[in-house]
Amino acid sequence: MTLVDPKVIGTSAERLDAHDKVTGTALYAFEYPVEEPTYLHPILSTIGRGRITAMHTADAEALDGVLAVLTVFDAPRLADTSDGELAILQDPEVHFRGQFVGAVVAETPEVARHGASLVRVDYDVESHDTDFHSGRDDLYAPEDVNAGFPTDTEDGDVDAALAAAAVTVDQVYSTAMEHNNPMEPHAAIARWTPGGSGPVLTLHDSTQGVHSVRQTLAPLFGLEVEQMRVIAPYVGGGFGSKGLPHAHDVLVVLAAQRVDGRPVKFALTRQQMFALSAYRTPTVQHIRLGADADGRLTALSHEAIVQSAKIKEFAEQAAVPSRLMYSAGTRYTTHRLASLDVPAPSWMRAPGETPGMFAAEVAMDELAEACGLDPIELRIRNEPDVDPSTGHPWSGRRLTDCLREGARRFGWADRDATARARSDSEWQVGMGVASATYPANTSPGSVARIVYESDGTYTVQIGSVDIGTGAWTALTQIAADALGCPLDAIVLQIGDTNLPSATVAGGSTGTSSWGSAIVAAARAFRDQHGTSPAPGAATSAGTPDNPDADKFALHSFGAHFVEAHVHRDTCEIRVERMLGVFAIGRVINTRTVRSQLLGGMTMGISMALHESSVNDPRFGHVVTQDLASYHVSTHADIRYLDAVCLDDVDEHANPMGSKGAGEIGIVGAAAAVANAVRHATGVRVRKVPIHLDDLLPG
Repeated sequence: MTLVDPKVIGTSAERLDAHDKVTGTALYAFEYPVEEPTYLHPILSTIGRGRITAMHTADAEALDGVLAVLTVFDAPRLADTSDGELAILQDPEVHFRGQFVGAVVAETPEVARHGASLVRVDYDVESHDTDFHSGRDDLYAPEDVNAGFPTDTEDGDVDAALAAAAVTVDQVYSTAMEHNNPMEPHAAIARWTPGGSGPVLTLHDSTQGVHSVRQTLAPLFGLEVEQMRVIAPYVGGGFGSKGLPHAHDVLVVLAAQRVDGRPVKFALTRQQMFALSAYRTPTVQHIRLGADADGRLTALSHEAIVQSAKIKEFAEQAAVPSRLMYSAGTRYTTHRLASLDVPAPSWMRAPGETPGMFAAEVAMDELAEACGLDPIELRIRNEPDVDPSTGHPWSGRRLTDCLREGARRFGWADRDATARARSDSEWQVGMGVASATYPANTSPGSVARIVYESDGTYTVQIGSVDIGTGAWTALTQIAADALGCPLDAIVLQIGDTNLPSATVAGGSTGTSSWGSAIVAAARAFRDQHGTSPAPGAATSAGTPDNPDADKFALHSFGAHFVEAHVHRDTCEIRVERMLGVFAIGRVINTRTVRSQLLGGMTMGISMALHESSVNDPRFGHVVTQDLASYHVSTHADIRYLDAVCLDDVDEHANPMGSKGAGEIGIVGAAAAVANAVRHATGVRVRKVPIHLDDLLPG
């Protein structure tokens, strides 16, 4: 693969959107100025399962300023109801507590909220089931798991290998339900207008993919994709929750059909997001490891149980990382689902890898302890020469380099292997390590268009979305180097379905996919128009096929190092230091990539110590519905945090030699914290978040 000559790529270019964001002039979905806006407030179910028998709307309809009231009995019909999450207001069935069952549209948000509170709903209540646990007798195997991976794999006789192993680990690990909480809540503005060949729908949406929203929603409303426009120039975080359209998008579009062409604004409250946006399923994972006396794995078994919803299946691929992470003589992985009366789970930063690598990396720490080996040495001894799941050579692994460089920088050599050996006044001090991995994929389907303007600039158009990761800047850098021009000669246009198609910002594929399309378009432009193009010269090209993707195992790798302090009397846990070292190919922008890695690591600490969505099975809903009761890590929780990248170029990944950075930062981070807490206290905690009372035995 011919790589781009990096001149602007790899520098710490300032964010091109920084001024607009810090001055408040960047327009997010709900803020977009529209004439004569109306406002929506939803009506939510107050039972976990049942059927609506009546909705009393007279009081709301009589309220001054109310324009429309939608119910399950009179809402506009959808042309496609095959998606259980999106098929709202189409029948009186209630599938989970907090489900949309209606809406009030009014002249002001205050009147809409008040009107929604006046609508009374009668139910035939049925018993609901929201109790997730591993002992259920109705667990089932899905056809496949997220991203299309096989549900189960088996390589050799694991049980026999475990029976013959010199050292074994056989433990159960669990992770809590977690909810995405981007700073900008899910929000949209919908408007229907007449067009020459039928109605036109415009949606300003806080989304990770404008084209994917259009492709999903247009058929629901009987539209051709060309009849719908989706706009998202700025997005205040997504973390996977905005990777797919959700029911709020459908609700605001339905409501807009009832207000005679006026735009309808709708932003979920923080509380509503805990039922109506994506979340990470809880998991229970049984891991068995067998090793010889030297710590080399002879058997690996990883069985994962995860939660799904009756209205829509989502199978988180928690056991998939164990198929490739380490060398093992035999291997067995499975996934089983519990289908419940709950909202549909979906993507949350590094789905699968995040919960799966927590369990696997804590298990590896236990194996190192059982073998009397340093945790880093154990991991290095089990380095596979090729990808165990495919047999393909690695395009670039360098996990050993990450572990050794991190150990050098972190002062790992000074670590006493004995638990509880080090204290600092009233605090026990421990150090932990964990590995990280994430696929380095490129998604097909993106197209870039380049136009040379009369003022000497190049307009680069692609319908991608910057969800706060720095895509505005990184894509401009890629375009500048691909065209061989200065950074300020590029005018980037993104975030609109009127621009050429682009894939979703998800799976750490955004920069790779969109950047590859831009490079292809730039090379085609130079081939067609040379270095002295005429004004108006234009060329389009799509993301090319990568033949190396079928020949090499494309993955990023990294290592986390944590120093944890645990108070002797209160068991309070503090992360004193954390370092991440990553091999992610060529770094496009050192500033934005470091920010992404630090953000992922912070979310990993948050997973380890704080984040837990608590379900009350009596009522069938999550009761931690705000940021006062759903805790997340803040600056005060972490004294020192740093992330570094190895000098690395993956010539098999894409024309930039880069890999994604958005998700690998969280993978393994929680395990490193848990392993550090074990080293500090002598107490092994196999669940997250770790609570103070979990440490009382120590």
